[in-house]
Amino acid sequence: MNKNKWINIVTWGLALLPLAVTALLYTRLPATIPGQWHPDGTVRYDPKWNIWMIAGMGPFLAVLFVLLPKIDPRRTNYRKFGEYYDAFVMVMMVFCGTMTGIILSESFYPGRISVGRVTTAMVGLLFVFLGNMMPKMKNNFFMGIRTPWTLSDPDVWNRTHRLGGILWFAGGLLTVALALCGISETLMFVLLMVLVAVLALVPTVYSYLCFRAKGQANGE
Repeated sequence: MNKNKWINIVTWGLALLPLAVTALLYTRLPATIPGQWHPDGTVRYDPKWNIWMIAGMGPFLAVLFVLLPKIDPRRTNYRKFGEYYDAFVMVMMVFCGTMTGIILSESFYPGRISVGRVTTAMVGLLFVFLGNMMPKMKNNFFMGIRTPWTLSDPDVWNRTHRLGGILWFAGGLLTVALALCGISETLMFVLLMVLVAVLALVPTVYSYLCFRAKGQANGE
């Protein structure tokens, strides 16, 4: 069996596993399940049928990730970072499956998991992975730091993603540290939002400055 078939089997196995586990446990679930955890520690409860939407995110994203390279006008660039794209898809399947597992666990055993801290740590690890992946991404319309300036110039794209990779990797490590330290979950959430804003804003501004500098160098 070739590599691509194995990747597809693993990806779809990870995508469908939450649905299978949900189907096995659904009749035992309480009438309401946790639907949202607020920074102050309170929990919103929803009807248990909502678990199907959470468990179904994996298959939905798996289909989406198959379609995106096919409809992207720069689809040929995906071949240049295909192995990283495949790894990203599998990481997202694990992320979705873990979120389903957390909700199922908290439905049966409320309070067993510190959901805010676990989720923050997971987001941090995702940032670390994306930071490592960013310098390998090639110009496309669906993944990466997509600004008018990166999309219009491959050199600006590459320079922006090298910086973005460093920032997101470091930001991911800092996010994991936030999850592990003893600060309150409310403060942790606020700091996480500030960090996300910085990780989004700095590469965006940098891409504009790079594009402008190139234009000035070319006399434009």
